[in-house]
Amino acid sequence: MTTTPGSASVAPRFAVPVSMLAALASALALLGRYGTQGFALSIFLGLALPQFSAAARPLLPVTIFCFTTVVFMRADLGVIAGLVRRPGKLVLTCLWLLFAPALLIAIALLLLGRDALDPGLLLGIAIMGAAPPIMSSPAVAILYGFEPSLIIAGVIVTTVVSPVVAPVLVDWLAGAAVPLDRLALTLRLVMFIGGGMVVAFVIRRWLGPDRIRELKPNLDGFGVLMYFVFAIAAMDGVTRAALERPGQVAFFIAVAFLVSAVGLASAWLVLRRFPTSERFMIGYGTGQRNMGLLVAALGAGVPPTTFLYFALAQFPIYLLPWLLRGLAARIRRKETSADAG
Repeated sequence: MTTTPGSASVAPRFAVPVSMLAALASALALLGRYGTQGFALSIFLGLALPQFSAAARPLLPVTIFCFTTVVFMRADLGVIAGLVRRPGKLVLTCLWLLFAPALLIAIALLLLGRDALDPGLLLGIAIMGAAPPIMSSPAVAILYGFEPSLIIAGVIVTTVVSPVVAPVLVDWLAGAAVPLDRLALTLRLVMFIGGGMVVAFVIRRWLGPDRIRELKPNLDGFGVLMYFVFAIAAMDGVTRAALERPGQVAFFIAVAFLVSAVGLASAWLVLRRFPTSERFMIGYGTGQRNMGLLVAALGAGVPPTTFLYFALAQFPIYLLPWLLRGLAARIRRKETSADAG
């Protein structure tokens, strides 16, 4: 067999990048198989690497944009279209995910009084109540083995409308004590979410839905990797605050876990007509909010106390997928037994 001149030198040139891409794909797939453990580990690695947090903080908007793009890229449009054709459950889910957290927080603020809270904490709680559900909710549902269609559709719809709804809710919850430029926040949210939708559309057209489904383990691993980068960026200043103001840090963490618990419990108690797994995931999304989307949109205007609360509110987001895995497994077994019977 003859070879063309230079062919022997060309082959090795392309072999290295291909092998590197294969190794990267394998590493991402491995990360994806340990999703809940990866989420939990990320938050502690972020705390353990404070020297990198300040440098990684500018990457916070990048990770939020990546989360947004991946969620829209992986959306099963056929399933969502089926839910739209029978819109009752989807409409109720979206209304709950949009307004129930804000109402619960508004009731708490009415009982406690806004003046009793630090303005930075007040803004942080308002952001939590106004933000859409955390974008990892569908990934958590998949990791638990639940049917994710409803929570995927709910996250997508509430995220799409958040540029209009979230600034109004933040302003309402925070009140006059924390002035906001509502129009600027709306425009930045449109850029984040609209840009993510455009990039996701281009990738879907390029790869196709079947190829995207084949890449599920790799995309799961990419999500864990982005959460690791996000955790390092979000932990900027947290270690120092924990050493200098441990009482404040403990209080902020307790508030974040309380909001998560109340969100989960309220959906569990109120939405009793929903299947157990769907009620569980709606409750999860009620308590776990995409604060990073609004914090990234506010940019440098976020007060230090608000950023600290946002950072500490990541603890339930990162730890609950692991802490709730036993309850989720019981729900899955119960529903599997019911279907078999």
